[in-house]
Amino acid sequence: MTNTIPAWIQTRYALLWNRFKNKEFTFEKAEKVLKDKAGINVFFSDLRKAGWLTVSLNEDDTRKRVYKLKSPEECFKGMA
Repeated sequence: MTNTIPAWIQTRYALLWNRFKNKEFTFEKAEKVLKDKAGINVFFSDLRKAGWLTVSLNEDDTRKRVYKLKSPEECFKGMA
């Protein structure tokens, strides 16, 4: 199930979705797209809690995380 997200999170989500679609990405790659280090952890946390983002461990280095966005269609369908 997914929840609605605030406009500022939707804007950042759209930037990441346009770049990665349903591919996995790292925190560092997200930083480059968003061009703003401040608040990325909060942004990811809010997206994950709303059900718009999945987080898993990097297979090569379990200290790092790998992120994957759910498609907008999947998120909106989960709200109904």
